Amino acid sequence: MKTEKLLLIPGPTMIPEKILNAMNTQAVGHRTEYFENIIKEVTIKLKKVFRTERDVYILTSSGSGAMEASVANFINEGDKTLVLVNGKFGERFASLNKVYGADLNEIIYPLGVPVNPDDVESFLEKNPETKAVFMQQNETSSTILNNVKAIAAVVKKYDALLIVDSVSGLGVTEMKMDEWGIDVIAAGSQKAFMLPPGLAFVAVSEKAEKKLSSCGNKRYYFCLKAAKKNLEKSTTPYTPATSLIRGLDTSLDMILEYGIEKNYEKQEKYTKMLREAFKTIGLSMVVENDQAASRAVTGVYVPEGVKWSEFERILSEKYNVLVAGGQDELKGKIFRVGTIGYLGDLDILSGIAAIEMALFESGYIFELGNGVSAAQKILIGRGKN
Repeated sequence: MKTEKLLLIPGPTMIPEKILNAMNTQAVGHRTEYFENIIKEVTIKLKKVFRTERDVYILTSSGSGAMEASVANFINEGDKTLVLVNGKFGERFASLNKVYGADLNEIIYPLGVPVNPDDVESFLEKNPETKAVFMQQNETSSTILNNVKAIAAVVKKYDALLIVDSVSGLGVTEMKMDEWGIDVIAAGSQKAFMLPPGLAFVAVSEKAEKKLSSCGNKRYYFCLKAAKKNLEKSTTPYTPATSLIRGLDTSLDMILEYGIEKNYEKQEKYTKMLREAFKTIGLSMVVENDQAASRAVTGVYVPEGVKWSEFERILSEKYNVLVAGGQDELKGKIFRVGTIGYLGDLDILSGIAAIEMALFESGYIFELGNGVSAAQKILIGRGKN
């Protein structure tokens, strides 16, 4: 009997056997020429994913470590900052700004509404002394996709840095750091990189590098000055997660061989399959606008008369499929279906079928199979565009 759960959550994601094998080896010395060569190769490959010629630093931490580093290394106490909030992780950026003493300003959007570039323009016009603008590319808590390219076009007219959390966006949705003019990008291993949690990445533009050298805020473990100094020698300041980095080397090979653009197309297809399937059986989307919907995770309202806890129990225990619930004020009100990482077409179809059955058994009455059928039509190119 198959006991492995199908993970349809925003992360961690399913891990390919090839990557598991790469990590399942004897420990190596992290201060050896052998491992320095791995760091060198991995860094070159990471730049291709970030679409940058600039340095990409590897931290041994969760994605939140990359977010903290993106604040601690560029913001001095008293600096005016703007945080664009449309979910829990925007709130985390705001909290980090408070911890490091920023003069914090926020623009908070209602559920399901993406950041409006005009709002950013208006704020920066009135506050040209702003040192940095923080945003999420993909906000998994509210399943929203923000238009980073449009925001970058606004911010680069000012002195402010644009700092983007792309932990769940990088490799999933188009991101071109150098071309768009993004200053700092934070990412993590447990999403599109198909690895366990434990690695974080921070890419830094030339403009941000100048701010980094002058930042006086205190930091130790997340010090990017130390990361830069060590990267010049193809190493890290502190003991890295060597097994994860070996897995990352294999992961990057797989990503680049498959093709980044091709993966964007796959994520777009899976999002269409899910949204069309759920709409067909009468469910409501958290984000109504298709263009603003996340390509990493699809948010759906739990239908009236269905208890989230019962639906989740049946889906997990009977059908071996795991989806995510809502967070904070959305707890029990929505469920979120992730499509990141090592998933294939039939995984998505079987996930939809399992969700249909679990909903039906939880008391939601509809014509079983209609959602699967709608997704199949998308898959073979005969569904709605």
